[in-house]
Amino acid sequence: HGRDLPTQIKLTKGGGAVGGDSQECVYTVYVRTGSIWKAGTDANITLELYTAGNADGVAIADLPSWGGLMWGGHSYFERGNLDIFSGRGPCMAGAPCRMRVSSDGTGAHHGWYCNYVEVTVTGPHRGCAQQLFTVEQWLATDAAPYKLEAVVDRCPADGAAAEE
Repeated sequence: HGRDLPTQIKLTKGGGAVGGDSQECVYTVYVRTGSIWKAGTDANITLELYTAGNADGVAIADLPSWGGLMWGGHSYFERGNLDIFSGRGPCMAGAPCRMRVSSDGTGAHHGWYCNYVEVTVTGPHRGCAQQLFTVEQWLATDAAPYKLEAVVDRCPADGAAAEE
């Protein structure tokens, strides 16, 4: 997971994004890996964020390449880690409230137990939006729920937040 070729964050949905694809907003992402045995992974991790109704969305294909802030030689997504990422991306019209985190299942240790993903986003002339997405699940093909992705939906549905 090098920093030589930065991965850009891409607008995946919607035309309502403020500033279009201008990369004017700053996203900070905290990812906590579980402390249970074999919780860490060598797989590539992708993060997608969406606004209410999936009107706007952004995707970060490789978190460490895009904005890994840990020291050189740090191994991301290892057991017990709190990994921090930050980078620029397109502004969405609203605050992120739905998240999809996925693993490509590669590497000697493909399974990963994710505790949570916390996202903060801000931009010029915008407030600061923060959202905690509690995952508490394996992203693995050999452990329940036997999926390489997790979706957490905290968007309002009839005035209440829902979790998937």
